[in-house]
Amino acid sequence: MKRRNFLKKSAYAGISGLLIPNIACYTSAVKSGQVLYNGIRIPDTWPPAGMDPDSYEPMPVPWINSPPSVIPVDLGRQLFIDDFLIESTTLKREFHKAVKYSGNPVMKPETALESGDNGLPLACPKDGGVWWDPHDKIFKMWYEAGWIGSMAYATSRDGINWERPDLDIVPGTNKILPGLRPDSTTVFLDHESSDPRERFKMFLRGPNFLDEYNGYAMVSGDGIHWSEPVKTGHCGDRSTMFYNPFRKKWVYSIRSDGKLRSGHGRARYYREHDDFLEGAEWNVEDVVFWTGADRLDPPDPEIGENAQLYNLSAVAYESIMLGIHEIHLGPPNNICQKQGIPKITELKLSFSRDGFHWHRPDREVFIPATRKPGSWERGYVQPAGGICTVVGDQLWFYYIGFQGDPDNLNPDGMKSGMYSNGSTGIAVLRRDGFASLCTDKNGVITTRPVIFSGRFLFVNCDCPDGELKAEILDHRNSVIAGFSSDNCIPVTADSTCQMITWEGSKDLSALAGREVRFRFQITKGHLYSFWVSPSQSGASYGYVAGGGPGFTGSKDDAGKSQYRTAESFRLKI
Repeated sequence: MKRRNFLKKSAYAGISGLLIPNIACYTSAVKSGQVLYNGIRIPDTWPPAGMDPDSYEPMPVPWINSPPSVIPVDLGRQLFIDDFLIESTTLKREFHKAVKYSGNPVMKPETALESGDNGLPLACPKDGGVWWDPHDKIFKMWYEAGWIGSMAYATSRDGINWERPDLDIVPGTNKILPGLRPDSTTVFLDHESSDPRERFKMFLRGPNFLDEYNGYAMVSGDGIHWSEPVKTGHCGDRSTMFYNPFRKKWVYSIRSDGKLRSGHGRARYYREHDDFLEGAEWNVEDVVFWTGADRLDPPDPEIGENAQLYNLSAVAYESIMLGIHEIHLGPPNNICQKQGIPKITELKLSFSRDGFHWHRPDREVFIPATRKPGSWERGYVQPAGGICTVVGDQLWFYYIGFQGDPDNLNPDGMKSGMYSNGSTGIAVLRRDGFASLCTDKNGVITTRPVIFSGRFLFVNCDCPDGELKAEILDHRNSVIAGFSSDNCIPVTADSTCQMITWEGSKDLSALAGREVRFRFQITKGHLYSFWVSPSQSGASYGYVAGGGPGFTGSKDDAGKSQYRTAESFRLKI
């Protein structure tokens, strides 16, 4: 074919209390198939085709119960979001929530284009995308201007103040794609593309009222001028896509509808392909049922509707795929239309180490709707493509919310106030701050056997009123000489990039390639992650989601220098 202290903490959750289904694991049962970067082996037949669209049980997570016997840790920071890395611990796991920026919204409808030709103002990515482009050293946003109106493009030097450039596509506006109307889109910055004309990838799904039950895939060199669209296979509205760089696959996250059924309302089907445009041309039989909301997603107590999965978006972050489950709680569209209020959707975190199975150990809302009349984010809270940017020691989650318009009770659902006044905000989290292992006294955590090629051990920890020490054990569980807690220099700091050192030991190069365990001893503090870097810069060479100031591509190759570059961007919340 032709090419075209910013943490909000949740309640303690003990390790033994995690929601881990009792299932057989492919990592031990499968004898052939691809071995992933983290030692997980997936079957030759992939993706799995046995997920039940009628089940309301939590998705099984095979790699937790039976992880690899030795885990490679060369790629990225190693996060304690689950028990994958943990052999034993006396610490508790605590999950953390993002804190909304006090200056929200950072983007709201202001221009004629954003006012909408149907009278419903909107200025927000849905998913669209927010990325730091290292080529131009600016933030870039692709967003919907006016409800189901136009795709538009904006830029920012600081990620807060956004400019709408006057483009040459529709003079006097920042409009792109004048021939297409978006109901949902995703834009990804493809750092790995060998063709500069395909640095940006877009998937757009139009509205149902146009009777187009497919989407469009296209590519661009500058994110402004796009190729002729390739029509996709059948998909429900609000379908999206993302890139899994660990397996080098483009993944289409396809919403269920009449041809792609689910027994529990809105849910997701899955399609993966090596090539973005070729992968867009699927048939219904080419996709498999993926996942949905489940019985552990509580309904809104006032609405009472069962939870549904409105959208599932993802991005590579450090050593995992970071997902956002957008959970729909209601009310049904016809009720919202009669009242001119947005439906309630909220964002919950999910994590994957194979790119298909999602672990959701914390069911509390990560970014909530306010439900308050007059609030810019009363409801319909949704993520942005790219999920988050990495700004020094902060993660910025761009998200959208709707105020609605109770005075607009238009009987035409596409012109009703339920879809009015959409804007964009930011929620901030500590870097790696999804979960920590913590204690207010003393505790210890020992990893499973790991293997690495780096030289310097780093941690992300918060223990200014206590301390953290580390030691390294051999394959017999004996402390390796020179790397005991006795000669470890204690860390008494709150740092997202802290090197661990031992008196008399220069680095870990003598242990490279050997099977070892790390043991961390903590007094009054939190441990979020660890990693072994090839340099004293602390560069993890893990993925950095939507990027950030100081990075040169998709991975952290900068370490501490990125912190210095990003310091002037840091948000006070």
